[in-house]
Formats: sequence, structure tokens, C-alpha cells
Amino acid sequence: MPLVTVAGLAKSFRMQPLFEDVSFTLEPGEKLGVIGLNGSGKSTLLRIVAGIESPDAGELSMARDTTLSFLPQNPFFPEGVTVLESIFASQTETMALLRRYEAACEALHADPGMMDRVARLADELEAAGAWSLEVEARNIMTGLGITDMDRPVAELSGGQRKLVALAHALVGRPGLLLLDEPTNHLDTERIRWLEDYLARSTGALLMVTHDRYFLERVTRRILEVADGTVTSYAGSYSYYLEKKDEQEARKAHAAARRKSLLKRELEWLRRGPRGRATRQKARFDRAQELLSKAPETAERELEIQTGSRRLGNKVVELRGLGKSFEGKAVVENLDFVLEKGERVGLLGPNGAGKSTLLDLVAGRLAPDLGEVVLGPTVAIGYYDQESRELDETQKVIDYVREGGEVIRTGSGRELTAAQMLEQFLFPGTAQHTAIARLSGGERRRLYLLRVLMGSPNVLLLDEPTNDLDIDTLIRLEAYLDQFPGSLLVASHDRYFLDRTVGRLLLFRGRGRVDQALGGYSENVDLAPLPEERVRPAPVGPLPPAPKSRKLRYKEQRELETLERSIEEAETRKKDLEHLLAGVGFDHQKAEEFYRELQQLDRNLEDWIERWSELEELRSSG
Repeated sequence: MPLVTVAGLAKSFRMQPLFEDVSFTLEPGEKLGVIGLNGSGKSTLLRIVAGIESPDAGELSMARDTTLSFLPQNPFFPEGVTVLESIFASQTETMALLRRYEAACEALHADPGMMDRVARLADELEAAGAWSLEVEARNIMTGLGITDMDRPVAELSGGQRKLVALAHALVGRPGLLLLDEPTNHLDTERIRWLEDYLARSTGALLMVTHDRYFLERVTRRILEVADGTVTSYAGSYSYYLEKKDEQEARKAHAAARRKSLLKRELEWLRRGPRGRATRQKARFDRAQELLSKAPETAERELEIQTGSRRLGNKVVELRGLGKSFEGKAVVENLDFVLEKGERVGLLGPNGAGKSTLLDLVAGRLAPDLGEVVLGPTVAIGYYDQESRELDETQKVIDYVREGGEVIRTGSGRELTAAQMLEQFLFPGTAQHTAIARLSGGERRRLYLLRVLMGSPNVLLLDEPTNDLDIDTLIRLEAYLDQFPGSLLVASHDRYFLDRTVGRLLLFRGRGRVDQALGGYSENVDLAPLPEERVRPAPVGPLPPAPKSRKLRYKEQRELETLERSIEEAETRKKDLEHLLAGVGFDHQKAEEFYRELQQLDRNLEDWIERWSELEELRSSG
């Protein structure tokens, strides 16, 4: 029986339909990813399933006794609450008991007299059978790096608040987890932990995310919200891409065939016999019908065609750069040269200094030591995390016109501000909307347009993937492929880093910054961990890894997980082969089973290869 059933759902916003006649089911334990353009209704769909918003039409039903947790894109916390109170904020008696126990444990550090209370609450947890929940809550908080439980949430940064809200959503083992952009503001280590946790979780998941590696590794079905409808793809993100490619090929074929028919019909009209007026009228109507259908083949797509100024050989040089805040070094004695046409990624935990370095290069901050030297032809475009230049009271068109009434593209064409907005998926009606009424993703897309309108030849991008939809990211990556200038990008999006950069600056904490060639995947073992901020850091480059060593704790856990996954996959493979043998003439079922079997084979190949590597390490250690 489905956990969630959605039938004929419809919702409008600002008198415009977001989607209509949406129907799908979510089975227990199933993991679905929701994708689509910013403003298409992804977050609204999640809020409807969560019961926070009501649909205009249609029905939503949920299996009885289903427990649900929802992580919004921008979590709200009541005034004055602490980290501990926020994580265990729940009406259930078990969660209230856990909250009292965790508070007593926290107080025990300062007051040994709390031992009796801790012991008494531990007995209550034992009697309630809630110890496993307490252990899992501890694992979640450790995995997300949450400490200082008595600290008020109001004092936390945006990224830290997101972690607290995420922990609250995960604690309690909900039967259905709804996550809206869970990886926003998380560093790579937290993202990898969450990815592993959700992949192993037995609960159902409905999640909006732009993180393509995350989507590929966690979800097993994709819901695409586009053109007012929701389409289901029974596979991972890569399977969705394959099917979309096939659809585009079919559309192109249909468009070419329609064009051919149209040419023949119009040719016949020009040269056909005049005596057969009735038949000619029918064919004329047919030609008109084909003409009316022709525009439907062209979908709205983001186009990035802004220009770029000439860039000389000297771009950016950092000489002995140093910057501290309240006595804490963020960047220390950094020497670095950004070459012409080079793409460099900044990778490290939140708070390690990536945004600070971009601010130093942009001239928004002055260094305490050393200097930033810019080439004479450098024109910087800075796409910061906060979209600081956006005035929410302005209309979209007025904000863009401030950057210029006419924009020259890379090909030399001149476009008006309104035409550029059309290319960035802001049609005429949306151009006169106040910025305050745009979604988070639409604001980021608008801000990106304004930055690129300045024809920069050096781009500084600070977490550019936050709030942007996948389609926009793909087109931004394609734009960067052709961008003739230089790029410095701080990002936790592993896919984006792999796709766009050829060198990394690794922020280790305590002012230390290392350099490495390649993108994220080539340097995953060198990626900075959050806990490195509180450990003494050696000076200079990392020493080479020893050839023989014992497995690290994370590797041991990975090995155990792989062994379980391989065993489960082998069992499922046998089941599928059995099912395929007895499927008969049900071709749809046969295709589903065969597709799952293919995916299992691919997974097994990867898992066994990685298992062999870890086993070899263990045996030689």
C-alpha cells in the first residue's frame, strides 16, 4: 500500500498556474528526487505534501500512523531556543524524554551532582525502549558536527542553523522525510555524511536538490516539475538524463517531420489546381494547423550570451597574504597566482576563509599582511553568497536597467534589458514583479544576470550553486566552458567543481591553504575535514600517504557498508532474474525488472572494486 497518494493536484500562484492534474504515489522506503526550474513549484509541492499549504484542487492521502519530518529551505526557529531544544522539539513523550536526558548529560559537564538525574533518566529511556533512538540521535549530531548544545540558535550562522534544522528532521526516524535543498550551506564532509545516511535509511524520502552527485547516489526515482505538470522517471538521475535525451531526439525528429510536411503543404497551396476549392481549403486548414503547432517545439531555455572584456597576461597575484579576525588567522602567508584563462576552486569547511579570500581579491576587505595585485586589464564580476546588491523594493526590469539599457553579447549582438531578461527566463509579466516576490532561486538567477552584464574577464563565484536549479547550473557550466577569462569559485558542490575547475585551493583552517591540481574527485582524499580547524596543522604540503597502513575508522565503516550492500544486491539480483523468467507477456514489468537488474550490475561492479581496494589495504596494514 502506498505511503502517499497524490491525485489530480493543482496549485496556482499570483494567478498563474504552477501545476495542475499532478498524480503520483510514494511507496514505503522509496526515495524520490524532485527537480525543475526555479519557480516551477518544487518547494510548493513539498509544502503541500507536508500539510503546510493546501492545493487548489485534487487530493492527497497518507497511510495511517505515518510520521513525517519536513526540512524547509529556510528554517524558522522560535525566539530564544537553544540548539538542544530545537533538535528535540517534538510533541511525543519519547522525544521529550530524550530532550531531558540530553540536557542532563550536557549539564553534567559542569555539575557532577547531576549524575543521579542522568542515571534516573537513563532508566526511563531503558524502560521506554528508546536507547536505540538516543544512540542514533548522538550519531546524527556527531555526523553533522553539532556541539555546544546550550548555545542559542539565534547566535548561529546560516550554515549552522541549517545543520540544527536538519538534525531535528532526522532525529526520530520519520516514516517520511521531506527535504528542501538539504545540501545548501553544508560543507562537503557534511554532505558526504548525509548522503551516506540517507542512502542507508529505510524511511521514505521526497527531496528537492540541485546537487547532482547527491541526487544520483541517494534517489531511485525522479519527479520533474516542468510546464505545469509533474513527470515521473523510474530510475536515478543518470537514468532521467538518458530518458530526457531520448525525448529530445524524438521531439527533434517530430519537429523536422512537421517542418517537412509544412513545406509540402505550402508548396501545394502555391501551385495546386484552382478548380478544387474544397480540397484546397482542407489542405490550407491543415497547413494552418501545422503552423500553429510549430512554436510548441521550442521550449523556454536559459541563454547566457553576455560578453567579456580582453584580459592581459597578468591577472591576480597574492603575495604573502594574511588576514585574521579577533586574533584568529583565516589566511596566513599565502602566495598564489591566478593565470589567464585558469579555473581554480576553493574547497574547505564552513568558516575556513573561502569567502574572506574572495572578498580580499574583490577589494571588499583589506589584508592585514601582504598584498593583492591585479593586472591592469582585470574587470572583476563578483557573484557573492548574499546577493548583497539586490534591493527587494525594486522591480526586476529596473534592477537590470541599472546595469545598462543595452547589453552587448559575446557574438557582438546588442540586446535590450528586457531581451536579456527573456533569455534568463523572466518573461514580460515577470519583469515588472518586485524582487521581494521572487523565489530564492529566481533572485539568484537575476543576480547572476546582473553580474555577467558587466562583461567581466575575472569571475569570483561564492557558492554559485546554492538555490540555482539544475537546468541553470548546466547552462552556467556551459557558459564557463566558453568563458575566455579566469575563474575563482568557492563551492561545496562536488559535481560543479569536477565540471569546472582544474586546480584547488584547500582551506585547512588556522590560516593554512594548500594547493592541488585537478577537481574534487581527484583530490577527495585530500579534501579538508571540519575537525582540522581544531587540530594543529603542519606547515607545508601534505606528506605522501604511506603504502601500508591500517584502515581508518571511516574506511572500516565503508567496508562494512559495502559488504552489506553487495550481499543485499546479490540477493535482489537473484530475485529479479527469477521474476524476469516468470513475467510472461507483461512487457512493462519486464522493462522495469531489466532496468533494475542493469543498475544492480553497475552498482555491484563499483562496490566490488572498492571493496577489493579496502580489503587489500586492510590485509597489508
